[in-house]
Amino acid sequence: MALSDLLYPDNPKRKQELINLHQELLDCMSTNFRATNELVGVLNKHLGCTITPIEMRESSTVKENCEIIIQVISEIQHQVQKIDSDMKEKLEPVLYQKLYDIKEPELEKIAIAQRVFSIILGEATSTAAMVAIKLLGSNFLTLTVSKLIGLLAAIGASVLGGVSITIIGLGIEMILHAILGAVERSQLLTAVRSYEKHLAEFKAASEKYQCAIHEVTSLVRQQVQ
Repeated sequence: MALSDLLYPDNPKRKQELINLHQELLDCMSTNFRATNELVGVLNKHLGCTITPIEMRESSTVKENCEIIIQVISEIQHQVQKIDSDMKEKLEPVLYQKLYDIKEPELEKIAIAQRVFSIILGEATSTAAMVAIKLLGSNFLTLTVSKLIGLLAAIGASVLGGVSITIIGLGIEMILHAILGAVERSQLLTAVRSYEKHLAEFKAASEKYQCAIHEVTSLVRQQVQ
C-alpha cells in the first residue's frame, strides 16, 4: 500500500474512479475516430475530397489524439464550406436560396445540387448531391462539430491531456503518477471532478456528432442498395 493510501484511506477508491473515467474517455474518443472516418470515406468517395483517414495513436497522449481529430474535423468543415461556396458561385441567387429553404422539397434541392456537382466533378450522382444537401442543411457545422472541437481542445488542455492512451493496464499507482504525480487528497478529488465534468459534456457532444454522421452514412447506404 502506498504512503498516500495510509494517510488518506479513501484514495484507492478515488484512484479507481479516475481510471474508470479515463477508460470511458478513451472509449468515447475511439468511437469518434471511427465515426469521423466513416464521414471521410463518404466525402472522398462521393464529393471528390481527398481527406486522409485518421487513427488513434496508442503511443501518444490524450492531447495529441485530440489534436489529430480536431485537425480532420476542421478539414471536413473546410470542405463543406467549400461546397457551399461552389453552390453560391455557380447557382442563380434564387436557386441557391432554395437549398436552405426548409419548405423546399428535398428532391428539388438534390436536383439543384447535382447540377452543380456535374459541373465541378464532370459527373455527379444523386448520392453526391444528397450528401451535400444533408451536410449543408443540418446543424452539423454550426452546432455539433463546433461544440465537439471546443470540448476536445478543453480536454487536451486539462490535467488528463498529458496522459498516454496506453496507460491503462499498467497499474493503479503508475496511472495515478502519470496523471497527477504525488498529490494531496484534495487534488485527487479535484481531478476526479474535472474528469467527470469533461467526460459528461464530451459524451453528450460525441453522441450528437456520431448521430449526425450516422444520418448521412445511412442515407448513402440506402442509396447504394
